Amino acid sequence: MRICYFGMYDPEYPRNRIMIRGLKENGHEVLECQSRAGGFKKYQELYQKHCQIKNQYDVMIVGFPGQTIVPFAKLLANNKMIFDAFSSHYEGYVIDRGYHNQFSLAALYYWLIDWLSFILADEVLFDTQAHIDYCVKTFHLKPEIFKRVFVGSDDNVFYPRLVSQQEKFIVHFHGTYIPLQGAEHIVKAAKILESHQEIEFHLLGKGQTFEPAKKLASELNAKNIKFLEPVAYKELPDYLARADIVLGIFGSTAKAQRVIPNKVFEALAMAKPIITQDSPAIRELLTDKENVLLCKAGDEQDLADKILELKNNQELAQKIAENGHQLFKEKLEAKKLTEGVK
Repeated sequence: MRICYFGMYDPEYPRNRIMIRGLKENGHEVLECQSRAGGFKKYQELYQKHCQIKNQYDVMIVGFPGQTIVPFAKLLANNKMIFDAFSSHYEGYVIDRGYHNQFSLAALYYWLIDWLSFILADEVLFDTQAHIDYCVKTFHLKPEIFKRVFVGSDDNVFYPRLVSQQEKFIVHFHGTYIPLQGAEHIVKAAKILESHQEIEFHLLGKGQTFEPAKKLASELNAKNIKFLEPVAYKELPDYLARADIVLGIFGSTAKAQRVIPNKVFEALAMAKPIITQDSPAIRELLTDKENVLLCKAGDEQDLADKILELKNNQELAQKIAENGHQLFKEKLEAKKLTEGVK
C-alpha cells in the first residue's frame, strides 16, 4: 500500500520518525508530502508537492502536529485520511500549560480546531486509551473513530549500551519542563536525599518551568543537582546510558494522568530502570515492580523513597530494566506499533 504522509510535521520528532519507519517496515511505500514553511507559504508548498503524487497513494496520514492542516488535507485527500493527533491542542495549551484562560477566545479557538480536525478525519490516532477517553468526553465524539498507537522509541538510536563504572549513583531526567513533568517534585526529592552523598541528580533540558525549578533548587540549597543544557536527539542515549535510574513524570495536572512520555519509552528501549508516577495511562502498558516502579503523583517524599528502594535493591532494579526491555522488543518496536495503521 502507498501512504501519503502529509503536513507540517517535523520528520525528526520521535513520534513521526517511528510512525514513518514502522509503516515502511510493514511493507508500505511512504510518500512524504511535507512543508516546514511559515504562514500561507506552507499551504502553497503542500499543494504543489501533493499535485505531483495526488493519484499515487491509497491512504493519507496527517502527521503530528496537524490540527490546523487537517481541513486543507481533507480538501486534497483522494481517499481515506488518518490524522495522527497524538495530543489535543486545547488540553495542552489551555488546560495543562495554562497559556490561556479556559473561557477565553483563544481557548475556544483551540477547542474548535481540535474538534474540527477530529470530525474531518476518517480515523484519529492517539497515544493512550486515557487520551482517547478524554477526547470522546471533551469533544462529544464517538469512540469508534479513535485508535491507540503507543509512542515507542527509535531503537536505532536508543538501545542498551555498556558504560564504565561511575563514582556517583545518577538519577537522570530529561524533558522540556512542561507542567505535567513535575520538575519541582524532582528538585524537592533531590533535597530530601541530599544526605546520601553518592546520589546525584542530572536534569537535562529547558522549558516553561525550568527557571522556577532552578530557583527552587537554589532556595533549597540543593547541592546534589546538575542542570544540564539540552542536547541533540541523537546525543540523549549517551546521558541515559550513564544513568542508574531514569525518571518519568510527576506532575499533578490532569494531562499527566493521560500520557506515557517519550522518556519512558526511551528508557525501556535502553533497558534502564524507570520510576514514574502511577496513572491510568501508564497502567495501560506497564506493571508496578515488574517493568516500572510507580510512585504517587506530586509526592516528592514518595519519589525519594522509590529512588532509595531501587538504589538499595539492585535485584529489583535489574528485574525492572530487563522486563521493560523485553516488553519493548515484544510490543513497542516501530513495526509492531504501526501494524494496524492502514
